Amino acid sequence: MAGRNSSDDIDLAPTDTPARADYDHDIYSWSLEQARLVREGRWDAVDRANVAEEIESLGRTEFNKLESALRVLLMHMLKWDHQPERRTRSWALTIDTQRLEIEDVLGDNPGLRPRLDEAVGRAYRKARNEAATETGLERSLFPEQCPYSWADIVSRSLTL
Repeated sequence: MAGRNSSDDIDLAPTDTPARADYDHDIYSWSLEQARLVREGRWDAVDRANVAEEIESLGRTEFNKLESALRVLLMHMLKWDHQPERRTRSWALTIDTQRLEIEDVLGDNPGLRPRLDEAVGRAYRKARNEAATETGLERSLFPEQCPYSWADIVSRSLTL
């Protein structure tokens, strides 16, 4: 190209660069390359350690989505129960939306079901703190352990 010098060129990694370097510097290109290698059955060329880490990361991401939806839902249920005079359609909508999100996550990932107690416990601990902060009520007014059964969490009716 006219008007360009060598210092303007983009530094491209040679094609024989180890997979680790691509992973560290361009995960998008690395992921496309790894997918191609897997599809071609070139197992000896696959960056197994990083591929395994990324696959495990996908599982953690799904668990975190479940926990996050539970946290928001439980916080709103606590507010609903502890401040009945402040109930709004917005709170009800948030509860309904999070229930749908939980249903979707579990529908897409049935392997998370054995971890529901763990997810609820982790989510409730955070929801309790957030509910206390948002309501201005003492944290001690909220139960230390989640007071809701799974049936309550996913289907208890709400009355304004």
